[in-house]
Amino acid sequence: MFSQRTAWGRAPNRLSALVAERRRSGAPLLDLTETNPTRAGLRAPADLLRALADPAGLAYDPEPLGHRAAREAIAADMRRRGGEVDPDRLLLAASTSEAYAFAFKLLCDPGDVVLVPRPSYPLFEYLAGLDSVEVRPYALRYDGQWHIDLSDLAAATTARTRAVVVVSPNNPTGSFVKAAEAAALREIAAGRDLAILSDEVFADFTLREDPSRANTLLGDGAALTLCLGGLSKSCGLPQLKLAWMALSGPTARVEEARGRLEIVADTYLSVSTPVQHAAPSVLARIDELQRPILHRVRENVTRLRSAARDTPVTLLDVEGGWSAVLHVPSTRSEDEWVASLLEEDGVLVHPGYFFDFDREAHLVASLLPPPATFAEGVARLVGRISAGA
Repeated sequence: MFSQRTAWGRAPNRLSALVAERRRSGAPLLDLTETNPTRAGLRAPADLLRALADPAGLAYDPEPLGHRAAREAIAADMRRRGGEVDPDRLLLAASTSEAYAFAFKLLCDPGDVVLVPRPSYPLFEYLAGLDSVEVRPYALRYDGQWHIDLSDLAAATTARTRAVVVVSPNNPTGSFVKAAEAAALREIAAGRDLAILSDEVFADFTLREDPSRANTLLGDGAALTLCLGGLSKSCGLPQLKLAWMALSGPTARVEEARGRLEIVADTYLSVSTPVQHAAPSVLARIDELQRPILHRVRENVTRLRSAARDTPVTLLDVEGGWSAVLHVPSTRSEDEWVASLLEEDGVLVHPGYFFDFDREAHLVASLLPPPATFAEGVARLVGRISAGA
């Protein structure tokens, strides 16, 4: 009766069972995995919701690509990072997950392949699988900084490969695609007739300046490029459910993609009318909305760097985003470290394998928790690792 693409294993793993039991018991928990701004003390000003009360939202006038005023506001905001896009080459979606689903429908037939970075967020396999698309990893390498292994990416390409996903900055490594890497990616993609899907949801949250960075992959180039963004991360507003896809590349490819995507979007019409009317007002306050998040992330990464200094815990280089990767001694497995921290110290972090790290031992922490929670959790983590190294 049921499809193979939804035949996921649903049995709770050891870690999720331990977390559930701790929460049921009411035992204290310092959650260093929290990435929801609205649960991390980073709520937007209450008056922001007034934009959703615009009476224009009571009239339903569906536009498959999204309301023109919203697309114009997004195009204007993209110019902040050097991305020039015609509003007619923008498509609105309810989330970046939906934008990925639209892209997979546009580019792939069942059994086709998209390349995704490793390590990275584990959602891609689920999103692709729901469209009967396979994912194949290409490596990010670390030598004090993260780099795309371009030879590994090229080697992973087959006749059924349709697209390459890049995430800049990556989640969880916090590494940006560099301008030289972007140029090489375009050359590989154009030579093999691949599209580039560039996930730029965290792009505004930079931890340092870097002139070698590609601020966006949007722009004229030889490969069809779909750049994704959304209010969830850029404004810390996951509850407003508005994302976008910007198209660039060869004109003929862009126009064909736009025409097909318009039909895909018209089939769903999933973006709510009030949030589209609110988008210009929300984006006009983007600096105000980003400022407390960026301050929190920078404050916490500084605190983490200081706490890890001269200990067995190594903070890997992080350029941006909301996460940090810690390398810890492989005297225990990641599961054992995470379980020990949870059971003995009441601290929750992610094991590296959750993000598809290919070797032991890495832990991943969010940089969003409130400073007091974060400082105490990090102190306990460093103490536990130091004692057990």
